[in-house]
Amino acid sequence: MLHTLRLLALSTCLLATTAFAVKPGDQAPDFKGTDSNGHTQSLSQYHGKWIVLEWANRGCPYDQKHYNSGNMESLQKQWTAKGVVWLRIVSSAPGQQGYVTPAEENQYLAEHHAAPTAAILDPTGAIGHLYEARTTPHMFVIDPTGKLIYEGAIDDRPSTDPDSLKGAHNYVSEALEDGMAGKPVPTPVTRSYGCSVKYAE
Repeated sequence: MLHTLRLLALSTCLLATTAFAVKPGDQAPDFKGTDSNGHTQSLSQYHGKWIVLEWANRGCPYDQKHYNSGNMESLQKQWTAKGVVWLRIVSSAPGQQGYVTPAEENQYLAEHHAAPTAAILDPTGAIGHLYEARTTPHMFVIDPTGKLIYEGAIDDRPSTDPDSLKGAHNYVSEALEDGMAGKPVPTPVTRSYGCSVKYAE
């Protein structure tokens, strides 16, 4: 009887931890957050547009690979020029690696000539936990109906070496290109790579 109860409790925990997972085909959960310029940002305000969510941490060497090389900035400029909303989200908690004040975030973006639509600061981790963001970077692509069509790694090169960007297959661009063309995304889920998101302990 005790063994049965333990199994039941375990199955309940598993259900609880997987029931809220956001997966392609699901409606992306709405959220509200304050960006680095003090403006309120929500997912719902961009309904009808293509949206990219990018979890970021400027102290993470994987994130640094994409920003120091100019790769992430190039992607931001390429897709926002086509009307895509690109939301950079920082879920590092105070005292954790990657935590930034609004001024520090804006200075970082300016120094790197980054071009997200907005940089949302999420020090409580509320948005990160809502999407179960695990790494920096961790990427999500949402279509104009509000459905998630891709989540996972930015590309197929899980390395901190900038040279690994040469010939890398970019899953975010693939999802946007195929989605905009009305085609199914060939790889809707991949395993994200990078540093763990530094949530509050």
